[in-house]
Amino acid sequence: MNNIAELTSDSIALLKAMISTPSLSREEQNTAALIRQFFQTHKIPTEQIGNNIIAYNQFHSADKPYILLNSHHDTVKANPGYTKDPFQPLVEDGKLYGLGSNDAGGCLVSLIAAFRYFYAQQNLPFNLCLIASAEEEVSGKNGVEEAYKHVPACSFAIVGEPTLLNLAVAEKGLMVLDCAAHGQSGHAAREEGVNAIYLALEDIAWFRRFQFPKLSSFLGPVKMSVTMIEAGSQHNVVPAICKYVVDVRSTDVYTNQEILDIIKSHVKSEVVARSTRLNPSTIPVDHPIVQSGIKLGKEIYGSPTMSDQALLPIPSIKVGPGDSARSHTADEFIYLHEIEEGIQFYISLLHNII
Repeated sequence: MNNIAELTSDSIALLKAMISTPSLSREEQNTAALIRQFFQTHKIPTEQIGNNIIAYNQFHSADKPYILLNSHHDTVKANPGYTKDPFQPLVEDGKLYGLGSNDAGGCLVSLIAAFRYFYAQQNLPFNLCLIASAEEEVSGKNGVEEAYKHVPACSFAIVGEPTLLNLAVAEKGLMVLDCAAHGQSGHAAREEGVNAIYLALEDIAWFRRFQFPKLSSFLGPVKMSVTMIEAGSQHNVVPAICKYVVDVRSTDVYTNQEILDIIKSHVKSEVVARSTRLNPSTIPVDHPIVQSGIKLGKEIYGSPTMSDQALLPIPSIKVGPGDSARSHTADEFIYLHEIEEGIQFYISLLHNII
């Protein structure tokens, strides 16, 4: 399959069908069936793990390295500001409107098109493994994290997200910390008790001012923000406990566990991470796939927003058609020309490393 015009036409038709098929995170079974049927129509075998669809190039073999192509088919809920039907694909002025059109349907159909372009080629120096993943928007455990357990180990990944076709070579991770300062209850009118709010304030001040010593070249400093606080039962009782939540955006120079250990060594509060699995990611700038993108004239940068990169244990780049600024907005859209450009870009990106 070498005809870019035909690939583009098929991709736009698939994206319209995906928009017409609600696929909220953890409810993607219908788009999973749709994508699987698309592959069957084009005589490409697939596997299904949960709502994740997996496909390999026709002549893949164990003696060649695997490259992972990944994007997601789940969406967030429609922004309440929508003026158009989010499930009605509508083309106006060269724009295709609809929920998931930009994030990340355009990327997914473009990756599928590039996969089809290479699918039947016999002498590729690498294998292609494509995962159309579920649950990306909620970082769910039954998305790409589970699907990747069922495929051969891959050398690196191309993760499709709207980046204006520039390459995110680093991405911030996330930890949410539930913290609790423990004091001692007493009557507010007397000199008794230990006020847990005051204890918490000391640690909150540390979270506000502490600077981690290592800085990421692409992502800058680790960012910590206290975002919620809860304490007290009534005005005349010294609170025995003060609970607060900290949002931590990790960078590629620390693992989440390393950051958690540093935090625990500095504060007196009890600190429990809801999860340490959403790690930052990075790939060396001299990696062949990064150099391929640079040769195509693309910029490299560090991304503050998370994707399935956080759940992949391999080097990855995040790149795709569309614009991250349109994601999760009312009347989300992608330009039709961006889909064609995305297909051509992904093909060229892989061609450069053949």
